[in-house]
Amino acid sequence: MIIRTRKQIHKMKYASITLLLSSILVASCGNGSGNYDASGTFEAEEVIVSAETAGRITAFDAEEGVALQPGQIAVRIDTLPLSLQAKQVDATIASLNERTGSETPLVNTLRQQMQVQSTQIASLEREQQRIKKLVEADAATSKQLDDITTQLNVAKEQRTLTQKQLDQETANLNLRNRSVLSEKEPLSVRKEQILDQMDRSMVKNPVNGTVLTSYTEVGEVTAPGKALYKIANLDSMVLRAYITGDQLASVKPGQTVKVLVDKNEDDYITYNGVVSWISDKAEFTPKTIQTKDERANLVYAMKIRVRNNGAIKIGMYGEVQFK
Repeated sequence: MIIRTRKQIHKMKYASITLLLSSILVASCGNGSGNYDASGTFEAEEVIVSAETAGRITAFDAEEGVALQPGQIAVRIDTLPLSLQAKQVDATIASLNERTGSETPLVNTLRQQMQVQSTQIASLEREQQRIKKLVEADAATSKQLDDITTQLNVAKEQRTLTQKQLDQETANLNLRNRSVLSEKEPLSVRKEQILDQMDRSMVKNPVNGTVLTSYTEVGEVTAPGKALYKIANLDSMVLRAYITGDQLASVKPGQTVKVLVDKNEDDYITYNGVVSWISDKAEFTPKTIQTKDERANLVYAMKIRVRNNGAIKIGMYGEVQFK
C-alpha cells in the first residue's frame, strides 16, 4: 500500500489539470480553432413584403424557395370590386356632362324674343326716317314723327329689359354649369385613386432574392399592411461579428478580410469579405458570440459582406481574420 501526504495529493491533482489544459490547447491549435480575430453568424438583408390593398388573393407566386426578380408580380389580389367602382365613377361623370352645356327653355324664349324685338326696332327706325323726310317736305305732321319716335323708344326699352333678363338667366345657367362641373374634378381624382389601388393590387416584388417564408396562399383574404412573404438576397450575405476596443484600430469600413466557414471538423472554406459597417457605440458582449479577448465586457458590432456561392446559410457561424 502506497501512502501519500495531502500535499503530495494536491501536487498530483495540479499536474493532472495542467496536462489536461495543455492537451486541449494543442488540440485547439491543431484544428485551427482560435486562429481568428472575431466570429459571428451570417444573416441576410430580409424584406417583408406586405399587401397595400384589401381583397381575396387570386394568384400567389411567392412560394418558399422561389427566386424572384425586381418588379416581378408575385401576388395578385382580386380587383373586381375596384373595377366596378371605376365604372360607377365613369357613369357619374357621364351624367354630369348631360346636365351641363344645354340652355333652359327660358333662355331660348328670351333669345327668340330678342330677335323679334330687334326686327321690330329696325322696322320702326326705317319708318321714322321716312316720316322725317315727309315732315321736311311738309307731307307729314310733327305729331306723326313724335308718335313713331315714342314707339321706337318703347321698343328699345323693352329690348333692353329682355337683354337684362337674358344676361341674368345666362349667368345663372353658367353658375349651375360650374357647380355641376366642379363635381367632375373630384370624381376624376377618385378614379385615379381607384386605378392606383388596382395597380397596387398587383404586388410587385421589390428586390432580387429568394423567398424565405410565405405567410399566405391563394384564396385567403388579405388587408393593407398584412405580411405576404419574406424575401432576401442570398447571393450577398452579411456576417455580423463583434470586436473589442483594442481591435478597432486595425479595422475600418471598406477593408478586405478573410472569412472562414466550417467545411468539416478539421477544415474551412475561405471567403473574401468586405467590412461594410462598424458600430460607433459599444455594447455588452452577446452570450452567443466569442471574441479574441474573452475578458472584454464591451464590444463593437460590425458587418462584413460576403459573396455567397450557395454554401453559406442564414444562421451559420463564421470566423474573421483581419490580416
